[in-house]
Amino acid sequence: MPTDHPVLPGLGEHSATPRAVSDAFDPDRLTQARRLAGLTKKDVAEHIGVTPAAVGQYETGVSRPRPDLLPLLARVLDVPVEFFLAGRPGQRLDASMAHFRSLRSTPKAQRERALAFAEQVWELTYALERRVQLPPVDLPGFAGGEVHPGLALPTEPIAAAQELRRQWNLGSGPVTHLVRRMEAHGIVVVLPDTADGAAAMVDAFSSRSARPLVILTRNRANDVYRHRFTAAHELGHLVLHGDATGDSRQEREADAFAAEFLTPQTSILPLLPRRMDLSHMADLRRTWGVSVHSLVYRCRELGLISDATASRTYQRLRALDGQPGFTPESISGYPGEQPVLLPQAFDLAARESGLSVRELARELAWTPARVREVLGMPDTRPVLRLV
Repeated sequence: MPTDHPVLPGLGEHSATPRAVSDAFDPDRLTQARRLAGLTKKDVAEHIGVTPAAVGQYETGVSRPRPDLLPLLARVLDVPVEFFLAGRPGQRLDASMAHFRSLRSTPKAQRERALAFAEQVWELTYALERRVQLPPVDLPGFAGGEVHPGLALPTEPIAAAQELRRQWNLGSGPVTHLVRRMEAHGIVVVLPDTADGAAAMVDAFSSRSARPLVILTRNRANDVYRHRFTAAHELGHLVLHGDATGDSRQEREADAFAAEFLTPQTSILPLLPRRMDLSHMADLRRTWGVSVHSLVYRCRELGLISDATASRTYQRLRALDGQPGFTPESISGYPGEQPVLLPQAFDLAARESGLSVRELARELAWTPARVREVLGMPDTRPVLRLV
């Protein structure tokens, strides 16, 4: 659960001393910073000259690091010394609160790193929401914090997708600007910069914290069609799966939800070819915003083609990869598929109350560069390199 306490004096204009930080040391902050850095307890111990057991005791609260160790910890983990102070609002997440796509191929350390990143997204969202009113959560079935009144969704994936389309007034045609629509309904969507390793090493994931959160990754952003399907897949997890068991059944259900949400059977079935026509499929890709691979799978799923025909078609698609109509398209050409909720909230807070990146960094006890990364606002200043 979130811990909402006043920000300690050390996070204001003046830096807190290592002694003060040691006295008010927050063990969870060390765990979060270590996971974000992708380091083990042994790694941290070697950098600061203590044993791995000592680092473990710091993280469990059995003991606190000496004041002289705190600047070393901060340097190793790339955080201000004040980062380790207790008292800031936070939300601890664990694997039971998140869904990871490709869970079985995601090592535990990478999942922990991604969860720590999600915790920081929550903290940033909380800080902005103190200043700016974000869209209310309008996601039937979501059991998090603020929930807009509405009917619960069916538990069966296809019926749930149909009902959510109805409640969101999407009609029966293509879903345009999917990511922006999710944000307009109160879902925080984040697409970390490739420089941020905390979430870039997982395929995508969603979290049912106080406000629904979907983190998409750059490894799919080079193809807007895969990117959109991944977003719809995570949306399916949010409305279908309160318990994140991460099993193959839930993954299949999220895929079924995404397919029906993006290409409703009653609308897409009359348009799908009975004999495989890849030129026609390429046209459908542009109209419906889903990949040709997904459309071929839809044909097989709906009984229009056999497994053998689908297999041959996938082989033909591999040969056509890179050809006009079959080339991946970056999301850079699709503004409606790029998240803007958090950066626009920051811009509004900056205009209305003079909030700056540096001020937000002090409040969060992050570096300004970290604030820009999580906001999705890379520093565009030229870098001076001394040789």
